[in-house]
Amino acid sequence: QVQLVESGGGLVQTGGSLRLSCAASGRTFSQYAMGWFRQAPGKEREFVAAIRWSDDSTWYADSVKGRFTISRDNAKNTVYLQMYSLKPEDTAVYYCAAGAGYRSSNGYGAWGQGTQVTVSS
Repeated sequence: QVQLVESGGGLVQTGGSLRLSCAASGRTFSQYAMGWFRQAPGKEREFVAAIRWSDDSTWYADSVKGRFTISRDNAKNTVYLQMYSLKPEDTAVYYCAAGAGYRSSNGYGAWGQGTQVTVSS
């Protein structure tokens, strides 16, 4: 099993930046990719970004492309989501996930508890 713990959320003003971290432990070698998803109140969970362990290939939602960057640190088994130029519509609970889903949440078998990101206007 894989355990995931997110951190780094908080309150930031429009145009600000935050970096989310997701520390993975357990059978991380069995996971093909790590992803970030988010869920705003009253909305469905949506894909944000994903990275493949084997070659660092990345995928982004159109809404965050050019503003967010996903990266990983193998030595620390940690994946990061660097967020720039934040907008109020980025406000959500952000979840990291491990598995092989890439853009689809259905393919991820392990999820973190989530971290709140609030962007004030």
